[in-house]
Amino acid sequence: MKRSFRLIAAALPLLLAACVPAVRMKGDTGLLNAQQGREQALAHTDHWVLEGRLGVSDGKQSGTGSFSWTQDGEHYVFVMRGPTLSGANFRLSGGPDGAVLEGLKGGSLQGPDAEALMHKALGWDVPLRDLRAWVLGLRADSGPAELSFGTDRLPAQLQQDGWTVDYPEWDEGRQPPLPKKVFAANPPYKVRLSIDSWSFQ
Repeated sequence: MKRSFRLIAAALPLLLAACVPAVRMKGDTGLLNAQQGREQALAHTDHWVLEGRLGVSDGKQSGTGSFSWTQDGEHYVFVMRGPTLSGANFRLSGGPDGAVLEGLKGGSLQGPDAEALMHKALGWDVPLRDLRAWVLGLRADSGPAELSFGTDRLPAQLQQDGWTVDYPEWDEGRQPPLPKKVFAANPPYKVRLSIDSWSFQ
């Protein structure tokens, strides 16, 4: 157990280390129009597979692991592998009718709300509904959002629903560009994704 903890402690800074602060600027009309164009182009993008690394922290404990996220319309499957805060692999799946969390000690859990289920089982406060939009570099429909942009004219930071979402790296080879790293924080909680691959259906 101590060895596992040391491995987590050694690996976590690689994912959660602070990046060099980006030059940020408030959105002018041109930048906001470009972002609106990105959002319109990706508005109906709801069939994809995302793979990468995930780091989570609740201010006291932290952990990392690899993950895959399959979005099929309103239904999703999120698979986590590695020494996360739970200490186990797990699979979260669901849709409008509820969610199922599998792979944890004690058997499967079911509930009407995935976010509440994750908090109950793992102690994680993860904004799953908003994250579905944020991971695409979009504003969620949960309320007002404030954007600032980098010198690449892409979003550098998004503030929404009490969370601050930083975008330190983009894949500009795609049209429209997609985030390669998504760091969301609402102290004491942090969720950081490093994206290895996107696959659209």
